[in-house]
Amino acid sequence: MRRWIVLLAFAPLIAFAETGYVTDNLRLSVYQTADFSGSAFRTLESGAAFEVLSRDRLAAHVELEDGVTGYVRAAYIVFDPPARLIVAQTQAENDRLNRQLEDLRASFAEPAARIEGLEQQAADLSSQLDAATERAATLEDENASLVRRASSYQYSVPLTWVGGAILVCLIAGFLFGLWWVDRQSRRRHGGIRVY
Repeated sequence: MRRWIVLLAFAPLIAFAETGYVTDNLRLSVYQTADFSGSAFRTLESGAAFEVLSRDRLAAHVELEDGVTGYVRAAYIVFDPPARLIVAQTQAENDRLNRQLEDLRASFAEPAARIEGLEQQAADLSSQLDAATERAATLEDENASLVRRASSYQYSVPLTWVGGAILVCLIAGFLFGLWWVDRQSRRRHGGIRVY
């Protein structure tokens, strides 16, 4: 039971612990002489590049990028880029790639909008084509039905025509009969009409 009380007492201290890191920031002094006497005339930051002209166990004769020569402590020279420089280069490359990505996104924005418009237009045309195909199928069915009906009435005459012809024949026959009776009556009676 006492152990739990002790652990609970130290729990706030454990909860607020922070993670720390060792810095890789180093300043290297450049001197005029190999014994490092006198004061340094320049300070180099971690990651600065220079050419090593000669070196021994303690000192290295170097030429800086601007052509100035001097001596630095040999123990602080590394021939692989330090982590700080690698991180800076990586960050710069990352920033460049992000800018390039944004440029590419911007350059593809207009074609993407155009593609989206064309896809919408294609969808509209596809729906119109489906509707037209459906309408064509309906019209083909109606046409086939009309062709079947027409073939069943191929040798028949419409009833209205037959009725009209009968009516014309009846009227013509009646008129012809009147004329014929009148003619025969006049011929028998010497040209006089008798009814």
